[in-house]
Amino acid sequence: MSRTRRVNCIIPPHLLDKLLDSEHTGVRKAALDTMLTTARLRGERGLRASFVGAASAGNGRRTVFDCQQGRLLPTATLAQSEDGAASTDESVRRAFDGLGTTRDFYRTVLQRNSVDDRGMRLDGYVHFDVKFNNAFWDGRQMVFGDGDGTLFTDFTRSLDVIAHELTHAVTEFTAGLAYHGQSGALNESMSDVFGSVVKQWSLNQSAEVADWLIGAEVFTPEIDADALRSMKAPGHAYDNELFGKDPQPDHMSHFAHLPDNERGDFGGVHINSGIPNKAFYLTATNIGGSSWGAPALIWYESLKASSIDTQFQGFADTTHQKAEELYGAGSNEQLAVLAAWQEVGIQVSGVPAGVARDLGRAGRNGAPGRTAGQDTGGAARDDGLTALNRQIDALASQVASLSKAMTAMQREHVTRG
Repeated sequence: MSRTRRVNCIIPPHLLDKLLDSEHTGVRKAALDTMLTTARLRGERGLRASFVGAASAGNGRRTVFDCQQGRLLPTATLAQSEDGAASTDESVRRAFDGLGTTRDFYRTVLQRNSVDDRGMRLDGYVHFDVKFNNAFWDGRQMVFGDGDGTLFTDFTRSLDVIAHELTHAVTEFTAGLAYHGQSGALNESMSDVFGSVVKQWSLNQSAEVADWLIGAEVFTPEIDADALRSMKAPGHAYDNELFGKDPQPDHMSHFAHLPDNERGDFGGVHINSGIPNKAFYLTATNIGGSSWGAPALIWYESLKASSIDTQFQGFADTTHQKAEELYGAGSNEQLAVLAAWQEVGIQVSGVPAGVARDLGRAGRNGAPGRTAGQDTGGAARDDGLTALNRQIDALASQVASLSKAMTAMQREHVTRG
């Protein structure tokens, strides 16, 4: 199967584009250098992609290398491995620990053996280039820039960024979602989802308590911004003169139709990901408790059941189906999924629009979902089933009327005959 693979970077092109208009020479230069280096890496990506399937197995063994501000990964020096002593370099230790936490999450929670489910080694490279404002997964390894110190900090500081990038590998080895348009936005969203879930798991935070921010540690204290993205409130992660306003939509009515090229973010993959991001946030908070329980399992199983060209509608339908398979028809989990997609403007195929309306309204009003330990039924399930039963009764009545009409027509035909 042919798959579109790219260097997956945490900083979207539209942010770097904005920085090129800065009045500060240093900011413009750092942005330009980052864009040029990223373009060069994309040019090399095709060669790397041919070796993806040959990545050596090693039970998820971690190795971190120090690029020492160089750009050539083969010349980087070994900094920390599973068998060696802990490095004195904070960036090395953070990268090593972040790789381990993400690996342990997938192994412990989702029973996945490293990103490829075959024990693929996890290699990380720190101190890449000079003032490189990005972090990326290139198909074989994770690479971290130090940031320019003015706008961006060392990218190893953010666990959800590390988990985000490694999840691109998980997606590549499962659905292989093509990196453009809606499938690309789903690709980015899957990385945001599990980036946030890994962080919440590591902190033992409930869905209600979590901040749902992606890359909150990436900006320097001088920058007036919460994070790169907000899953709870897409479009509200930042709003300042330097970066402009966060362009992410949280509803299909605001879907951004952008060119399918680098300047257009390949159809807005980092922008339109706000829609499925919000759907996952709503699902998790409507269910209540930990996001790494039912919500993560539903999304993970749906990812594995998806294909290279899966669109928003198809993914929504799959999450509904997986929720039923895992937790039962009409379960609180399934109704939470229905209400979440409804809230972002996507109605699950084949489901009457009235189902989950009450649950969706509760989400809009900020009412909390079920907390850990509560019955998975409750009012949400009752309301949804009541609506569904009404629809079934109405259909049954229509069928009965049609049956009577057909019987009458047959009798009349016999009489005339």
